[in-house]
Amino acid sequence: MKKIVGLIATLLPVLLALSVPGVNPAWARAREKVIIFHAGSLSLPLAAMEKAFEAENPGIDIQREGSGSRKCARKITDLGKECDIMASADFSVIDNLLIPDFAAWNIRFATNQMVLCYTDESAYVEELTPESWTAILARKGVEWGHSDPNLDPCGYRSLMVLQLAEKAFKKPGLNQRLLANRPLRNIRPKEVELIAMLENGALDYAWEYRSIAVQHKIKFLRLPEEINLSNYALDPFYRQAVVAVSGKKPGEKITLHGKSITYGVTLLKEAPHKAAALKFLDYMLNPAGGLKILAEMGQPPIVPARVSDAKVVAILPEMLKKRVVADK
Repeated sequence: MKKIVGLIATLLPVLLALSVPGVNPAWARAREKVIIFHAGSLSLPLAAMEKAFEAENPGIDIQREGSGSRKCARKITDLGKECDIMASADFSVIDNLLIPDFAAWNIRFATNQMVLCYTDESAYVEELTPESWTAILARKGVEWGHSDPNLDPCGYRSLMVLQLAEKAFKKPGLNQRLLANRPLRNIRPKEVELIAMLENGALDYAWEYRSIAVQHKIKFLRLPEEINLSNYALDPFYRQAVVAVSGKKPGEKITLHGKSITYGVTLLKEAPHKAAALKFLDYMLNPAGGLKILAEMGQPPIVPARVSDAKVVAILPEMLKKRVVADK
């Protein structure tokens, strides 16, 4: 008898849950997942989008995996990992590494700018100004770093800022002097790893996106538009910065020229959960949805999102055509 009573006590909550309209326990509900590989700098905004989207779509489970944008692409091209959506901190990563074999189109949806992050304990922080940062980073004993340019757009953009500073400030040799004072141990796979190093005192200064600094409440120095990669009108000047990074094949190199920071997103051709992924993209690119969340979290969205030309609009899934405009 005790066993029967115990069994009834165990099953009763489940039976009651099943009998209540609208209540469906997690184990009884098959949720369709959407797998997103994304830039580390999108971790917090996408977490907020995930929460809001899943509240409206309880049958869909968003599964995110953040890393450097180029590393995201490598997981798809080199490792063959299952993925529905890739969101990159540099839209050209999608163009260079995924299109045409793994993706067919690329939507530009946000911008950013480079800043120099620090803490109250950073060396010589009391002297830090928009004019003095170059001298401070060149001093012996000052620890500063950036992310890996072969894995993360923030890494090669950090190097571009140094090159542009040399030209904008008319200080020949500045770039090499600064790099000579940056230990290789301070180059990390993705930009968000540098935040922890700043907070624990391993770094005095770190190159980051403004959105990352805002989201993590880290102090930062704003830089002139001539070097912070924020203004598309200055792209002709930005192009003077050149960085070589690894290409599609082992040993291959790609030469990247400086340009204003623009994020891109795509749906993979072999996306295993295409219908649900499109539903999320429609939300992500909605000015009242995902793009609004980006703005609230310190990252300027592109409203409406953009594609390169009308040919791209023509091949977009019907659901997304209303979310974009073509450059030409």
